[in-house]
Amino acid sequence: MTVHRPTSLAVLALLAGGPALSQAATPMACADLVKLKVPNSTLRIDKATAVPAGVAPQVPDAPPGPAVKLPAYCKVEGVIDPRTGVNGKPYAIGFEIALPEAWNGRFLFQGGGGLNGSIRPAYGAQAAGDTSALARGFAVISNDSGHKGAGFDGSFMQDQESLLNFLYQSVGKVTVAGKQIVAARYGKPADKSYFVGCSTGGREGMIASQRYPGEFDGIVAGAPAMRTNYSNLAVRWITTSLNTAAPKDANGNAQTDKALSPSDRKLFMDALLKRCDAMDGASDGLVYNVKGCDFDPAVLACKAEKNDSCLSAQQVKAIKQGFKGPIDSRGRQVYPGFLYDTGIAASGRGLPGLLVTGFAPEGDNPKGTEMDIDAAAAAAHDGRSMAGDTDAWTNLSSFRGHGGKIIFYHGNSDPWFSALETVRYYEQAAKDNGPAPVQDWSRLFLVPGMAHCAGGDSLDRFDMLDAIVNWVEKGTAPKQVLSTGTAFPGRSRPLCPWPQHPHYGGSGDSEQAANFSCRE
Repeated sequence: MTVHRPTSLAVLALLAGGPALSQAATPMACADLVKLKVPNSTLRIDKATAVPAGVAPQVPDAPPGPAVKLPAYCKVEGVIDPRTGVNGKPYAIGFEIALPEAWNGRFLFQGGGGLNGSIRPAYGAQAAGDTSALARGFAVISNDSGHKGAGFDGSFMQDQESLLNFLYQSVGKVTVAGKQIVAARYGKPADKSYFVGCSTGGREGMIASQRYPGEFDGIVAGAPAMRTNYSNLAVRWITTSLNTAAPKDANGNAQTDKALSPSDRKLFMDALLKRCDAMDGASDGLVYNVKGCDFDPAVLACKAEKNDSCLSAQQVKAIKQGFKGPIDSRGRQVYPGFLYDTGIAASGRGLPGLLVTGFAPEGDNPKGTEMDIDAAAAAAHDGRSMAGDTDAWTNLSSFRGHGGKIIFYHGNSDPWFSALETVRYYEQAAKDNGPAPVQDWSRLFLVPGMAHCAGGDSLDRFDMLDAIVNWVEKGTAPKQVLSTGTAFPGRSRPLCPWPQHPHYGGSGDSEQAANFSCRE
């Protein structure tokens, strides 16, 4: 199928309300970029600074790793759509773009995180292994999605335009502005365009494929923050369920962190590993054959009084009820359940596992033992979820029609967004974009033990950027992606495209990925 692909300049004209601009022909010096004026656009460049080659600071929220050297580049800072909004508060989409001296001809949009509100360094380090996109020669742009704020400050949502920018508009606006700056700096447009993000950035990557299908050649969407209201509901459901087995404090509030003692959690994990660890051919403390894992916590139920070798009936019920996911009074699954995986009892590496304390991503943990799921689901279906969510839009005919490729990845122990939600979307998209196999244009990789975007006792370092570039530019679909991590020094494993998993062949060093193959 051949689909017309609009140029970024045509999109710029559409967003700005003016005619398309002629493409740049003469490269602009870094310092001169502050003079760049785009007719009929609100783009304003405030700084353009030459940055010498050096070592990159640790990127916020990225897993720890070796120091990465960055090349000499031009750092451009500016805003789009500066204005005064609700209550006289100033708003604008702030952005930063890094333009390397040795440009490889590629443009990369770096996705955000949480509620955004700050501009993260434009290095493109997410899911890029040990070498950031900037270090490879990509022009990289990042942005704050249209507001300033820390943590989960949602006050910007009072302003309609600011909220719409967060939900989806900033993706289009920043893409257009970034491509224009790239064309001005180098005298020609980018040859290929990519998007990489996790969590909110993963959702933004899906937005790019759904609402701006002609703008990107390749997208990597990690742990996409789909249906945040509903995932928060599901996490509260797990906490509420654990509360039924938890002791109460002096005020009658459940102490969730004491529903399972450290020895109870170890007992649970030992039983899970005994049942499912070796299903991939190697007993290594990780569960790779997640589809084959049929672990049932009921095997741990005490036959008499509670002791260190078993769980009480209430503890077993609480775990099974919570991890099954919230179900309303009509029997409808409001949100998928969560996987039994090694990271659900982990602490100290990223977000705590769901069996540790319960986890309240926004607000406090519930203290009670009952929850009105019908009412909670009704409240979750608000304007934000309807206007900016990505879970239901699977028509990607234009994106895949121009040759676009999209890779998803998700940690099996993610305590915020269930990996099963991403599996659900992926499998629905496969059905809705047939009859050609979904593997021709999209692949999903699950990461055992990994928490939200990184962390957990997992192999959480992998290079999805190289995988997407090779797929787009060489036609080489990723049959597997190598993963390593500080939690298991010296170990490597292949990540396999869903529904496959890595399997040890029985010969060679079981710590090395080369001795594993992908199979269903």
